Amino acid sequence: MAINWFKYSSPASFYTLAGKMIPYFSVVASGLFLLGLYISFFIAPTDSQQSEAYRIIFIHVPAAWMSMFLYLIMAIWAAIGLAFNTRLSAMIATAIAPTGAMFTFLALWTGALWGKPMWGAWWVWDARLTSELILLFLYIGFMSLQAAINDPRRADKAGAVIALVGAVNIPIIYFSVKWWNTLHQGASVSLTQSPKMATTMLTGMLIMGLACWIYSIVVILIRTRAIILERERHTVWVSELQGSSQ
Repeated sequence: MAINWFKYSSPASFYTLAGKMIPYFSVVASGLFLLGLYISFFIAPTDSQQSEAYRIIFIHVPAAWMSMFLYLIMAIWAAIGLAFNTRLSAMIATAIAPTGAMFTFLALWTGALWGKPMWGAWWVWDARLTSELILLFLYIGFMSLQAAINDPRRADKAGAVIALVGAVNIPIIYFSVKWWNTLHQGASVSLTQSPKMATTMLTGMLIMGLACWIYSIVVILIRTRAIILERERHTVWVSELQGSSQ
C-alpha cells in the first residue's frame, strides 16, 4: 500500500506521526549508546601512541560529524521553507539548531580535552578548530536572530538566509586538513581509503555515530512538536488536543 507522504507536510499530521515515532527511536538510541560506549571504553584496545587518552575520539568524532551534518540538514529544511513557504519545513529547521549547536560545542570541548595531552594546549588557532568555532557562532546567530524577531514567518526567512550563507563553512571544515597545514589529524574514516584504525575501534566509533544520529532524530521530533503547538495554538485542532488532555 502506497503511503501519501505529502499528508505529513501538514503540521497536524506530522505532530501525530512524530508522537508515534519518538518512543521507538528513543529505545534504539539508548541501546546504541550503551553498546557503543561499552565497545569504545571497555573492548577497544589501547592506542600504542596516544594511550588511553585517545578514547575521547569516540565522543569527539561522532559529535563533529553531527555538528556538520545537522547544519546541512537545517539549511536544506530552511531553504525548502524559504522557497515554498512551507510552515513545517521552517519549524523543523528551527528545531534542529539547538541540537546542532550542542554537538558543535561538544566537539570543541572534547577536542580541547584531547588536544591538551596531545598538543600541550587546550586550544590552538588551527584551521579546523577555528572553522568549527565559526560553526558554533553560526548556530548561535541563527537561533538569536529568530528569537529577536517576533513574527515567526519573518524570523524563519531571516534564519534561512543565515543558514544558507553559513553552509559554505561546512566544506571548509571538512577539507581544512587538506587545504592547509594544520595540527589536526586527517579524517578518521574515509569512503575512498581503507580504515586507519583497528576494526574494534572503527566499530565503536560508527555505532556511536549512529547513536548520535538517532538521538538527534528523537530530540528534533520532540522539539518540532513543541514548536508546532506554540505556533498553531490558535488553530482548532490544537484547541481540541489541549482540551482532550485536560
